[in-house]
Amino acid sequence: MGSAVERTDEHVREYLIYRGFTSTLKHLDNDIKADKEKGFRVDKIIDQLQQFVQSFDLSGLKEYWLYLDRRLFSRLEDVYRSTVNKLRISLYRYYVINTVQRGNLEKTQEFFQKQASELQGQAEWRDWFILPFIPSPEQNPAFSQYFSRQWADTFLVSLHNFLSVLFQCMPQPVLLSFDAEVQKMTGLSEENEQLRQLLFALQTESRDHRGGEQMVHHKLPTYVQNMDRLGDTELDLVTSQRAVSSATTSTRNFFSTFLPQGRRTSGKPLQATSGSSPSQAAMGRRDPSSNQHVKSKEAGQAKEVKPASTQSSTSDPVGSQSQLSTNQSANQNSRHKRIQDHEKERKELFSKPPPQTPEKKGEPWEVEPPAESSSEPPDSLNSRSWGAGVEEQPFIKLSQEEYGEHHSSIMHCRVDCSGRRVASLDVDGVIKVWSFNPIMQTKATIMSKSPLLSLEWATKPDRLLLLGSGVGTVRLYDTDAKKNLYEMNIDEAHPRILSLACSPSGSSFVCSAAAPGRSGSAESAPRLPIPVSGQLLLWDTKTVKQQLQFSLEPEPVAINCTAFNHNGNLLVTGAADGVIRLFDMQQYESAMSWRAHDGEVYSVEFSYDENTVFSIGEDGKFIQWNIHRCGVKQSEQILPQDATGPFVLSGYSGYKQVQVPRGRLFTFDSEGQHVLTCSSSGGLIYRLANGESALERVLSLGGHKAPVVTVDWCSAVDCGTCLTASMDGKIKLSTLLAQKS
Repeated sequence: MGSAVERTDEHVREYLIYRGFTSTLKHLDNDIKADKEKGFRVDKIIDQLQQFVQSFDLSGLKEYWLYLDRRLFSRLEDVYRSTVNKLRISLYRYYVINTVQRGNLEKTQEFFQKQASELQGQAEWRDWFILPFIPSPEQNPAFSQYFSRQWADTFLVSLHNFLSVLFQCMPQPVLLSFDAEVQKMTGLSEENEQLRQLLFALQTESRDHRGGEQMVHHKLPTYVQNMDRLGDTELDLVTSQRAVSSATTSTRNFFSTFLPQGRRTSGKPLQATSGSSPSQAAMGRRDPSSNQHVKSKEAGQAKEVKPASTQSSTSDPVGSQSQLSTNQSANQNSRHKRIQDHEKERKELFSKPPPQTPEKKGEPWEVEPPAESSSEPPDSLNSRSWGAGVEEQPFIKLSQEEYGEHHSSIMHCRVDCSGRRVASLDVDGVIKVWSFNPIMQTKATIMSKSPLLSLEWATKPDRLLLLGSGVGTVRLYDTDAKKNLYEMNIDEAHPRILSLACSPSGSSFVCSAAAPGRSGSAESAPRLPIPVSGQLLLWDTKTVKQQLQFSLEPEPVAINCTAFNHNGNLLVTGAADGVIRLFDMQQYESAMSWRAHDGEVYSVEFSYDENTVFSIGEDGKFIQWNIHRCGVKQSEQILPQDATGPFVLSGYSGYKQVQVPRGRLFTFDSEGQHVLTCSSSGGLIYRLANGESALERVLSLGGHKAPVVTVDWCSAVDCGTCLTASMDGKIKLSTLLAQKS
């Protein structure tokens, strides 16, 4: 980070000089000289601390450490406070030992006099107050280790490593990510160049396999066929040379323009080219043997024509010059027209990408011939060449990145309302808050002593995160300040917080608490006839108090999943008894309920128009329900087990890890026309078809080596990011481009 700061400072200086802001530049230089953080250079910070120690400047040492604590250490989470305290104690001991080693007992006594009020109550310093009065403290067993060179080096290295990790994990401004962006763009450019070379090599190999026995029709525009042979500069050179030799080649075919320079007969003009057809020209490009045959034939014709042309030019020089100027003018106009058509085709090619066409069986070098007539306008030619009649795919996968900071299976992975941050929770109780735009970066790490079962982003403000535990508490965590704001005790009889849902208004949230009856493992044991008891509670986020408890009919049951509609007036829940309940949040009562699945309901969501709800249950069914007609199905599909759970990860020697669904199993795009589900190797996107018996699969995201257990979809304009999290702790971010029809 230090090198990036130095380069950024230089760029800022250069910009200020360019703009003529000399006074601002002077203030910047003065601030940099007085910078106590030393440009985030850890070695310089360590040198500054050692300078205070060597000069016996106790007040300067204390003031500098307090500045670091106020500026850097105070922003850390509570779990790191003990580490900071140990480093501070070691720094003071390092100072005291230095005064004793250099024989400055006055400074030793001064340290204990000034620090007595602060250190007397600390157990770590209880035995150190006798240090000034011991004749040979370096030989005392209690202090001998601190006088060794090994202890001093270990302390300095530990402090250096702690500061280095701290600076790397600090949130950085966008300006400091310039280097990372440059490296990313350089890598993409190199990858594009490699793919381009691979494409050209495949085209060359394809031409070699085809041979020159028959004319080959390409779907792509002509200049794309020859991109590997002829660049734009060579094209200009060839067309300029054609203007010189156009007097004797007025009927020359257009395709010869794209022939490479090395393929032409050197030293002799091609007077007999008019006798060759476009098919012969195309064959001459692809078959060396046939090309040599054509060359020899042209050379023979040139020898026969040469005396006649000489005689004609001798008998009527004025007429031949007039004809020469006329031919030059005609060829000049035709050349400009061809170049304009060429540029038009090129713009059309790069203005829209080709749709994905299904692969055809057969040899890789087979090319489908075009229509019978090739004299149609360029627009119609392009429409046929780019896969007319083939349905356009709704999404294009632009890229896929991986977030690998977790070391155990993911339970939840959610994007906040603004689409700027992601919160992910694994089975070890570790929560990562991170961003992916413009670069992937961890913002906060939350370690929980108690097991965590659920999380949800608050809507207002969106920096707050709700964390549900397995011991009956819900924490409200501020991701910007990196600290807990509140911890709410829900119910000791129902300690497992299975689901959290924040109202779109931001004023309240719903909490589902369950009794500790259900096992956390997902072994497919037979279900108990009596479902686990549970509660559904409404809490006020401003007063941090419980507002009410919802009535769950016919009996209190554990609620597995909850979801609000867009304005928070309706709440839909899925329970362990297989019943979906719809609550009116204005009256705070159940509006309707129906048995939806044979087994538990794992995940439930409102549709885009909010006239229906979708659910996935333990029976492996994906069902759409009409909320205006209680219990009426609009569609029903059977999903594979890797999309509904329980999720199984097998290993060597019979190892098997099983996980029940906890997070969101499906999610919709911004228009509600497509759904993203889990699978064994990545997310799957289906097209929703109301009333149809089967889902239409449109795209497989892939990229995972372990089963995907939860998904989320962040949509922004035409580009959206799909999050798929798996049992090996990996989270894939797939950036999609929606193709508007």
